[in-house]
Amino acid sequence: MLFTHREQALRRLLLGGCLGVAGYLLLAFLSQPGAILGGSLRLSFTFCYNAGVPETLGVALGLLLWFAFGAEIGVATLPFADDGPVLVRRTLLHFTAMAATLSLWVGLNFSGVGLPFLLFLLALVYLLVWLGRWVGWYAEGAAIQEKLGLASGPSLLKWKETLPHILFALLLCLLLPTLFSLFDPPDVPVLTGLIYPCLLMIGAFCSALSLAKRQGFCPLYPAACALFLLAAVFLVYNSTALPLCAVGLCAALLGEGAGCLLRRK
Repeated sequence: MLFTHREQALRRLLLGGCLGVAGYLLLAFLSQPGAILGGSLRLSFTFCYNAGVPETLGVALGLLLWFAFGAEIGVATLPFADDGPVLVRRTLLHFTAMAATLSLWVGLNFSGVGLPFLLFLLALVYLLVWLGRWVGWYAEGAAIQEKLGLASGPSLLKWKETLPHILFALLLCLLLPTLFSLFDPPDVPVLTGLIYPCLLMIGAFCSALSLAKRQGFCPLYPAACALFLLAAVFLVYNSTALPLCAVGLCAALLGEGAGCLLRRK
């Protein structure tokens, strides 16, 4: 069992699975409104269109897979374990289950096309979550030491407090666009041109908010985001993408401002 509190995990599984099925039906209705209410159920990305399976079986498999997606996401927010080795094993088990569900869905709907890239994105999400949680644990440990009188005052410009978050900034602002560029088609750069700026704004804001909520205003973090983005501009983009540095800087500053307000309250 992945979780110590099995009843709570079971509730999350059922609730997440039901929400997954609801999202599946909503997606089907939006893509082909007459399908659920009486027409053909053969939809190219929801009902196993490319698998060559009977239509009714395709619908059943679609419901099952989307229930599994919802259930796996529903329990992903619960703590898997309290100690390190068990946490690693259970996280790997959850990742394996999620990857297997994704592989089966992509195989039934798209004959496996694009599966390596989707698995790479899934692994990247897990890495980001792990890094975010590690930063949170580090900050909580430092806060406990400070309350016990075991820690000194803040460092110059709070560089020690900012240091764990710099790793996240490096991953978000430099490594992520570099990896996206490897999979982006040269004629239509969807990943680096459309998806990444949205991820940048969300990631920079949320990470800066988390840092400022625990440590107060840390000026080095927005500067690090801008510096890593400047390197990404010359490595991945060109000089026309320089406004991306301002986007990351502003998102991080807004996040820190919101975090400082929450810290005061």
